[in-house]
Amino acid sequence: MESAIDQVSVYTPLIINAVKAIIVLVIGWFLAGFLSSIVKSRIVAHPRIDDTIGSFAASIVRWLILLITVIAVLQLFGIQATSLVAVLGAGTLAIGLALQGTLSDIAAGVMLIIFRPYKMGQYVDIGGTSGTVKDLNIFVTELVTPDNVQIIMPNGKAWGTVITNFSAHSTRRLDLTFGIDYGDDIDKAVQIILDVANTDERVHKDPEPWVRLTNLGDSSVDLGVRLWCDAGNYWELKFHMLKSVKEAFDAGGISIPYPHSVEIQKAG
Repeated sequence: MESAIDQVSVYTPLIINAVKAIIVLVIGWFLAGFLSSIVKSRIVAHPRIDDTIGSFAASIVRWLILLITVIAVLQLFGIQATSLVAVLGAGTLAIGLALQGTLSDIAAGVMLIIFRPYKMGQYVDIGGTSGTVKDLNIFVTELVTPDNVQIIMPNGKAWGTVITNFSAHSTRRLDLTFGIDYGDDIDKAVQIILDVANTDERVHKDPEPWVRLTNLGDSSVDLGVRLWCDAGNYWELKFHMLKSVKEAFDAGGISIPYPHSVEIQKAG
């Protein structure tokens, strides 16, 4: 009987510490999420601070609180912070090699925040991967494709590759090419395209619409078109121009030729 009581008394402190550790973990996890959300909402609400900085700062707060929570849990089991630092110091090389990718992502995240090649809500292409920036934290950049697919990209990869930002400027140039038949009136076709462009309010007057003969193809005379518009109107204007110019060509007797092929047969 006394042996059983002794065993219980031996394990009692361990059980108590385990319960305390669970409580500390739950509280730390809750505080990390709660405080990071407050930091993000306060920064985002400020009109002069970019939303990307709010997301990044919230991520830093979250991970710092979680780190403090882990240290507090270890201390409950008798592992002092000074001892933990000593152990980490002794294994600095091994840890650095194991976490070099993660440390690189953190450093790259800081660089992305400082230089801000892209911001929240902008449409970008990062090393051949395109999407709208939904989140940027200390480890990864989150993109969402037009068909609502989530893409998670490590910051190290994002910082070390070519970044194309389609939303960096308020205006964009729309480039189109229309092919007409060699027998068609070039000046008439040019005027039709200009009329369609000038009647669309989304097309800027300065710079004015530009239409020129840009190529003599194998089966068509190619007319190049350059139009300036607000960045947000780019795609809808492109779809509208393709449809409207085709309909205007049909009404004006301008044909869009098909590729021609010639079949030669030898007699004999």
